[in-house]
Amino acid sequence: MPVGIVRRDAATTEFFDGTARGELLIRSCACGAFAAPQARTCPACGCELTAWAAAAGTGTVETWSIVHNRKLPPVTVAIVRLDEGPWMQTQLVGDLPDDLRDLRVRVAFEQPQGGEAVPVFGAAG
Repeated sequence: MPVGIVRRDAATTEFFDGTARGELLIRSCACGAFAAPQARTCPACGCELTAWAAAAGTGTVETWSIVHNRKLPPVTVAIVRLDEGPWMQTQLVGDLPDDLRDLRVRVAFEQPQGGEAVPVFGAAG
C-alpha cells in the first residue's frame, strides 16, 4: 500500500532531491556523528547540522506496530535503526515475517502520484 502524499518545503529540499535519485540522505556532523533526516542538532555534540550524507540504506527493526483501518489493508510502521546509528520512523513493505524482531531491512522508495518519493523499508534478504 503506498504511503500518503508528501510535499517538500525549504527545509526538506535536499532530502527529497536525494530520494528522487533513489538515495537515502541523513544528517552528518563535523564531529563524525550521524543523525536522522529531521534532526537539526547533532545528538553527540549539540552543533547545528547543515550537512547531508548518503546512508547505506540498511538497518534493523527496533520496534513496530500494525495499524488497522476498516476501509484499508493493515499498514506496518516501524522504527528502524540505520547502520549508521540514527533511528527512522518508516513504513515496512513487501513480504514480511510474522516476527519482525531484529529484522534486517533495506530502503526502497515509493512515490505516490503528485507527491515526493519517500523512503520505505523491506526485508533485506
